[in-house]
This record gives sequence, C-alpha cells and structure tokens, in this order.
Amino acid sequence: MERICSPDETYERVQPFLKPFGITRIGRQTGLDHIGIPVWCAYTPNARSIVVAQGKGVTDADARTSAVMEAIERAIACDPFLPTIKTSASALRDAGERVDLLAPLLARNQPVPCNTDMMAFAAGEDLSIGDRVHVPIEAVSLDRTLSNCRYWQSSDGLASGNTYQEAVFHALLERIERDAHVLWQVLSEPRQHARCIDPGAFGDKNVNSLVMRIVDANIVLRLFDMTSDIGIPCIGAFLASKTALASRAPARYVDVTFGCGAHPSPEHAAIRALTEAAQSRVTYISGARDDVFHETYRRPLPERLRRLFYADPSSAVPQPGPKDLAGILMNLKRAGVTQTIAIRLSEPELSFAVVKVLVPALESPEGERRQRFGDRAMAASFAS
Repeated sequence: MERICSPDETYERVQPFLKPFGITRIGRQTGLDHIGIPVWCAYTPNARSIVVAQGKGVTDADARTSAVMEAIERAIACDPFLPTIKTSASALRDAGERVDLLAPLLARNQPVPCNTDMMAFAAGEDLSIGDRVHVPIEAVSLDRTLSNCRYWQSSDGLASGNTYQEAVFHALLERIERDAHVLWQVLSEPRQHARCIDPGAFGDKNVNSLVMRIVDANIVLRLFDMTSDIGIPCIGAFLASKTALASRAPARYVDVTFGCGAHPSPEHAAIRALTEAAQSRVTYISGARDDVFHETYRRPLPERLRRLFYADPSSAVPQPGPKDLAGILMNLKRAGVTQTIAIRLSEPELSFAVVKVLVPALESPEGERRQRFGDRAMAASFAS
C-alpha cells in the first residue's frame, strides 16, 4: 500500500497539530555526518516518552515528515484517545467478549496476571477475522510516567498514516520487520553470513544512490536478507567506517550502526534499512536522543558483529511480497500467526491516524520483558 499523499502533503496536513501535541521544534541533522543521507529531528520537551524523535529518507521532505510523524505517534501513544473499561478478563469473557492478556509483553519481574485481576482494558480489532478483542491498556500506552507498569512499553508496532488503513499497514510491516530481525539474530554465524546481499543486485536507482553516498564517505556496508517465513522482504544494513574496522584498538559498539526495513518491495525494504542505518550514525554523533545513555559509548564492539563485514555478498535478493493488507494477513496465517490486533489511538476526526498493532505470536525486539524469546525464535535457534 503506497502512501496516499506525498511527504510534503502529509506534512501540511499535520503541521497545524504540532503545537497542540507539544512539538516545539524540528531540525535538519543531516550535516552532522559526512554521508549526507537526510536525517531530521523533532522535539517534544514535555513528552512522557523520549523527547527527541528522528526521521530519515531519500529526500529532506521524506526525513522531515518522518521525524514529525514519529513525534506525533509518541505524543498520542502517551495519552491515547481510547475508551477504557476497568474490569477483569473473567468478567469480559462472561459477557461474551474476547480477551488477550498479552503474556509475551509482560514487563520484567512482573507476575502473570490472573483472569480475576482488575485492570483497564481497551478494545481493538482482530484483523484476521474482523472481531473485537480487549487488551490491557498498559500494553498499548507509551506513558513512561506510569509507576510499576505491568507491561513492557515500546513503540514497536506503533505507526501513523494519512488514513487508518495506511497506518495499520505500516505498523504491521514494522512488527514483521522486528520478528524477522530477531529470527536472523538467533541463526548460527555461518547462516547469517550466507544471507549477505550485493547492494547492486537490487538494480534500483534510489538504492544505488544511497550506496554511493555511503561508499564515497569511506564507509563499509553490508546488507543481509532477513526475510522470514512470512515472506515479506526484510533487509538489514550494517555500516562501519574503514578506520574503525582496520584499527588495532578495540572498536566501540557505536562504531557500527544498523538499520532494518520490511516492505512488500525488496527495493523499498533496502531503502528503509540504509536510511535507518545512516540515521543511527547521526543519533550517536549528535548525542541528543534521551534514550541513548553514556554507557552505550563505552560498550565494546562484539567480535561477532565485526565479523559480519567479512561476509561475502551474493546476488540473491528476496522475492516481492503481497502488496495489500489482506495478502500480508494471509501470509501470516500460513506461517501459523492467526491473531493481529489493531488499536486506533488517535481521534477519528483528525486528518491522520495513529495505531498500535499487536501480534503476540511474533517475536519482539530486545527489551525489559519477562520473556525475551517466543516460540518462533526458540524454533529458529534449535534449527540453526
């Protein structure tokens, strides 16, 4: 599903809402790095989540709109427009309602909730069957001011769009991307290396332009096919300076940056990965993100991560995936993933939509959760 508006048009649609959502400044960060891939940021000083949001893209318009939309997503997720009901899972089920207590998303050291526990629930839509399902509101909110939150709070599966359908589509792609990345991470090192891709194999002018900027900046690039059994192309990009890789001194974790993207088009997936890896470089250079702490800059680079840059690329690229939501849901079903919950967080009257998509059966990125890996990662680990 393509965006129904250009980045400039989307920016014009949301610009009147920046101040009401607490977004005070937007800025171009591209020049902080010598690669020159556009990166912008947006500031929300009184945010209940992170203050600095970032965006990237092939053009400045892409990156500016990306940063602003990320800031809006987070602002709305911290204070969602959601009717809630305080009750128990048992009471909801007795009333004929479906409930998912989202056990895979419980926070670290939190007990598994009982069916009789009183908590706030919000209703979402199970996209697979069009049915209503209730989930704990703490698993949806991004409000970091909540004390003793029972659920892991994350922007994973949080997305915006010019329409509700557009937002759902891109939120689901993000969930598929995170799942695919985790499954690739648990592979053996030889199997990871075997999935290295020659950037030239995509044959796309935008991919080639981004790669040339990286190469001209004396940066080493490795792309990997991380596509999972779901069949939506997923590409991972790793960047490192030649100096850092060649140095005898221990490299730092921040000397290598990573970006990942999933999209029905392999070329678009690669563009997302490349621009996100460039954005990560700017994140470390600027030091402005309030979720990146000084310990990160002292962390040594794992040797296994360094060795990724010695993988030999092949010309095999993933096949395109289905281009519509129905097709992606069918692919999920074939992979054994039968529940996809979408929750609209923004007011329906707005000229854009913000949603949270929950797919409990898919793997989630590293975080402060009670359960690090699910069944899919465990199976992939044993198979490798």
